[in-house]
Amino acid sequence: MLTVAVIGAGPAGLMAAEVLAEHGFKVQVYEAKPSAGRKFLMAGRGGLNITHSEPAEIFVSRYAERAAHMAPLLAAFDANALRDWVHALKIDTFVGSSGRVFPAEMKAAPLLRAWMHRLRGQGVQFYMRHRWLGWDTDHALRFDTPKGEITLTPDATVLALGGGSWAKLGSDGAWWPWLEEQGIALAPLLPSNGGFETNWSQHFIDKCAGQPLKTVSFWVDSARGSDAALRGECMVTQHGLEGGAVYTLSAALRTQILQCGAATLYVDLLPDHSAEKVLEEVARGRGTRSMSSHLRSRLGIQGVKATLLRECLPAEAFDHPSALAAGIKALPVTLHACRPLDEAISTAGGVMFEGLTAGLMLSDRPGIFVAGEMLDWEAPTGGYLLNGVLASGRIAGLSVVTWLKQLSRSKSNEHVEP
Repeated sequence: MLTVAVIGAGPAGLMAAEVLAEHGFKVQVYEAKPSAGRKFLMAGRGGLNITHSEPAEIFVSRYAERAAHMAPLLAAFDANALRDWVHALKIDTFVGSSGRVFPAEMKAAPLLRAWMHRLRGQGVQFYMRHRWLGWDTDHALRFDTPKGEITLTPDATVLALGGGSWAKLGSDGAWWPWLEEQGIALAPLLPSNGGFETNWSQHFIDKCAGQPLKTVSFWVDSARGSDAALRGECMVTQHGLEGGAVYTLSAALRTQILQCGAATLYVDLLPDHSAEKVLEEVARGRGTRSMSSHLRSRLGIQGVKATLLRECLPAEAFDHPSALAAGIKALPVTLHACRPLDEAISTAGGVMFEGLTAGLMLSDRPGIFVAGEMLDWEAPTGGYLLNGVLASGRIAGLSVVTWLKQLSRSKSNEHVEP
């Protein structure tokens, strides 16, 4: 029986293992940590978002620069297929008000337990506390195990070791130098779906750190304006900003920072008010009232919104209604750095598609396949990450099946007498 090694027991590796087991291969999963799916479990703590119910063309567009590469993977395992797969594990799903799809219990643990039970029933073998160390000079896989170093030479290998964030859960990017040594095309690992830093005043930190900024809209390119803004919320931290809306814009913000040394995030503090209405109310006579009191009574700007307005606009803007109104509708927040890679929910960069076959096999290393966050793609939170990871794991598994069958046929033909 042909043997396939799957390195990494996250969702991508487990999906590849399942496909391979279904096709009758001996599957051995190697994981550095004591248990499987640690990052998967952490991601599902606040409610596991498995996919999104929006139309396929919009769904695929969320993968931005890698949409063309991810499209065939997602076409083979789209949101509906993923939900059917979850249902087959006896886990119900539902669509939330935002269009995101969740398991009925909202948690990752029941799904992972059911999945692991099914995998073991299919004969998948798990080797925990086996940390991959790259290849030896004979191209055998090296592992550090509780009993010392071992080497293995399986018939095929699926690499699914994750990106470079949340190292304590196993996704530490330690594989990077070993692939680089092999001349494999790699894009630098960068934080994705993470927070950003700015230079808040201590006064602002003391008043607002830990508070949400809600009922606002965000955008990055000033030329786009608030008509193309993203409605959402984020969290003020002592370092800067993080949270849903910021995560969605993280690729654009990160690119600006890398190219220019800083990025400007624009915030519409009153997205339900027209610019004309805001200017009318700001310019309205306020008598003896302070500007803060005036903005609170006429426009409802108070709390973290009022403090942020003071933080990001020059003092003289409060003496000019047009400048103040413009600031309320497009408040510029300067961000100068991404938060550290290990804090990010996911990572951009990794093994480039240009060095892979359509089946995710390394072009220069036949028999080595790559799946999950190791690949050079990124997507916002909202179900896109997990769907992309699972879809890539499934394609990698199916591609191993095809490759090994072709290899077996070729070897059989070699032994046929002329």
